[in-house]
Amino acid sequence: MPELPAVANGSYTSDMPASSSVKAPSTILTALETRAALEYSTWPLLRPMLSQLRSGDGHPVLILPGFTASDQSTARLRALLRRLGYRTYGWKLGTNLGPTPHIVSGLADRFADIVDREGRPVSIIGWSLGGIYARSLARNNHDVVRQVITMGSPIRMTPNDSSAASGMWDALSPLFDPDTLAAMADPDWSMMPVPTTSIYTRTDGIVHWRTCLETRSLTSENIEVYGSHSGLAFNPSVAIAVADRLAQKTGRWKRFRPPIWAAAAFPRPANWRPRTSKTDQQSEPATIPG
Repeated sequence: MPELPAVANGSYTSDMPASSSVKAPSTILTALETRAALEYSTWPLLRPMLSQLRSGDGHPVLILPGFTASDQSTARLRALLRRLGYRTYGWKLGTNLGPTPHIVSGLADRFADIVDREGRPVSIIGWSLGGIYARSLARNNHDVVRQVITMGSPIRMTPNDSSAASGMWDALSPLFDPDTLAAMADPDWSMMPVPTTSIYTRTDGIVHWRTCLETRSLTSENIEVYGSHSGLAFNPSVAIAVADRLAQKTGRWKRFRPPIWAAAAFPRPANWRPRTSKTDQQSEPATIPG
């Protein structure tokens, strides 16, 4: 049975020196998260256009919500993907309160059930903390995972870093699975075993955008969009990118190129690259265009 390895809220120990801890986004950016209400309200107006995006091959797609969110938060994205021809699944675990024993075991069981029902690889989309779960599922079950797409997931956070949700995370941490928290001291920084896309926004008011960056490779990429963290699941640019990524044929993955008519909605993305000094083998993030 596929299992969910221990993960946490992106709080991985990295090669980054402790003195280079990342702070939470500014209070201004956090206040601007109210933009999500506008992004949510404009989604129905764009439905005719979004329904014309690249259709899929009917393969299964599991979508995981962010910290303190539930399947309701991803309902519109799942509905769009169903209209495009995919078999979509929510996680059916209620509110995402972090890696509690209920969520750790429940997500493993939910994923196994989907694999058994579908009999073919599953694409996994995760929003924020949901993206951390998605990557963990893929590492342990790469033979039945088609690709991973994360949206605003702080995959580069360390225990020294903070986010706008750190206070709530700390308050709920007594509920978390002890083995999950212990695993934070031994993270897996190797390349993902399946094609991976990280979608992020520089105006993220919940997590620092640099903590969302993936290493660019033949099977991994970053896509930058405009918008809020809290509105990523109903951001039209995200929908365009997600539909394009899911529509690729198995074994023929290529990095994202936005359609000409939407090119202005996608700034040139940054990428994660470790920078190693001669006197210290520790590394720090170097965000470079590419």
